[in-house]
Amino acid sequence: MTQHAADTALAAQPPDSASSAPRRTRTSRAPRVLTAAMPRYVVKRLGQSALAVFLTLTTVFVLIRMAPGDPAYSMAGPLASTEDLARIRADMGLDQSVFTQYLLYLRGLLHLDLGTSYSFQAPAFDVVLARLPYTITLSVAAIVLTTLVAIPLGVWMARRADTRRELGANVVTIAGQSMPDFWTGLMLITVFAVLIPIFPAAGFTTWSSLVLPTVTVAVLQIALISRMVRREMVGAFSSPYMTVARSRGVPERELIWRYALRNSAIPVLTALGTRFASMLNGVVVVEVVFAWPGVGSLVVRALETRDYPLIQATVLVTAVLAVLVQLLVDLCYPLLDPRVRLGKGTSK
Repeated sequence: MTQHAADTALAAQPPDSASSAPRRTRTSRAPRVLTAAMPRYVVKRLGQSALAVFLTLTTVFVLIRMAPGDPAYSMAGPLASTEDLARIRADMGLDQSVFTQYLLYLRGLLHLDLGTSYSFQAPAFDVVLARLPYTITLSVAAIVLTTLVAIPLGVWMARRADTRRELGANVVTIAGQSMPDFWTGLMLITVFAVLIPIFPAAGFTTWSSLVLPTVTVAVLQIALISRMVRREMVGAFSSPYMTVARSRGVPERELIWRYALRNSAIPVLTALGTRFASMLNGVVVVEVVFAWPGVGSLVVRALETRDYPLIQATVLVTAVLAVLVQLLVDLCYPLLDPRVRLGKGTSK
């Protein structure tokens, strides 16, 4: 066994297993470095996030006005006269130039005033905030279920790699990854709301209404994350530090859950954060299938009616949530792996 492999394994050992004095120096230094780098890193990332949100909002503002359709026609209906359409456009401010509309939009954005929703005749920002808790509830439930199922399943598949059992699990996960969300939702409704009426089929009346939408969202995520955990764990099992740890008599359970899984945690955490951010953006298909009163179904209605203020408010809220989730994921990296540094000047 090479000296490099032995050194790698020694670095992966917990503080109470070997070389306590040097490791106390390392572990005591890492929090100081992390603490010093954290404020600067957070400020930098918040600036990048603010720029990303601004560019996203600007892009959406331009694209929805380039899309075919007329909000005034959607509100007035096919029997409206030309005078009616002109009056409605003037009330909406759509009779002004796009540049003037954009300046007014930026001024309102600074005061979190994104205009009045054409469909609800209420402040668009308030309409989105009223729907947001439902989407957050569904997203949190789905990501928790995904984590609780996908990580143990991925570990189980990695421990039985290239066996018949693992082949069967691969077939199941591939099937879950291949099924569209709307089909999964319809099958769950057919079985557990129609044939066996255990759960409500649509809407949000009781907490039991959360079960079927959560499972529908989680099926695809479990398939994706479990396969990623399996791939990362198989790579970790073949690493030199695992061989050294086994030769030193470390129990198999500790090898799996304390060493291999911890070294595979960063890509898995990244994937979970990305999937959670996409859920917060609105699980459109699932919310429509289950008539879930969240942001996703709100986006569909806003697009159908060409409700510009409502679309812009939805994009603002979901974009801010997405960048905050990604920022939290990045801040968790040094906690999982002390070798990760938050700034260029912290690696020494």
